[in-house]
Amino acid sequence: MDTVDVATSTLERLSDAVQKGQATDVLALLGVGLEQGISAVELLDDGLLKGMSLLGVRFSNNEAWVPEVLLAARALNEGMDFLKPKLIEAGVASKGKVVIGTVAGDMHDVGKNLVKMMMEGSGLEVIDLGVNVPDEQFVAAIRTHSPDVVCLSALLTSTMGQMKLVIDAIVAAGLRDSVKVLVGGAPVTSQAAAAMGADGTAPDASSAAELACRIIGLAARR
Repeated sequence: MDTVDVATSTLERLSDAVQKGQATDVLALLGVGLEQGISAVELLDDGLLKGMSLLGVRFSNNEAWVPEVLLAARALNEGMDFLKPKLIEAGVASKGKVVIGTVAGDMHDVGKNLVKMMMEGSGLEVIDLGVNVPDEQFVAAIRTHSPDVVCLSALLTSTMGQMKLVIDAIVAAGLRDSVKVLVGGAPVTSQAAAAMGADGTAPDASSAAELACRIIGLAARR
């Protein structure tokens, strides 16, 4: 097996380990890959992120389930932590920045967390504000982090109206032109998103990550 074949095999095994949520194998394969001379960028793009992207496609097609995504995300995050020093040495910057949070009055976080995982799996840096986030905290996060996209989550019909209050607060702060706003959650439709002044919505976590990438100008991973 020549050098190219060896590298390809390692990257494929790495992608597969991420999809299966095998964190120990992910860390071992990253070490093997570095010893084989595979760059940290290749290990990230063609191993870790490719694996998470493929799982995202399966999740969108109802061929994978939430527990699988959670395990894969843990393996991905451990792998990214392992690679981070090498990526910093290589001068690799994030491909875009997202602020995400569940709006005030809503304590649900499963959907938000899935979106966060899929976005991180697309190479985006995600700042997670958590749940029950007031509009002023979103505004402060935009000022602090200068994100490309802000994602607002709500599971309840009763809290969906809070999304418009957040968007209105962003407008009042003079920051609306500097950031795109995506909204999501069970009660949110494309019509509702447009009515509240958002830039878009998506039916599931994988689609939300693809939409964010399109907005930022990145090609969707496949």
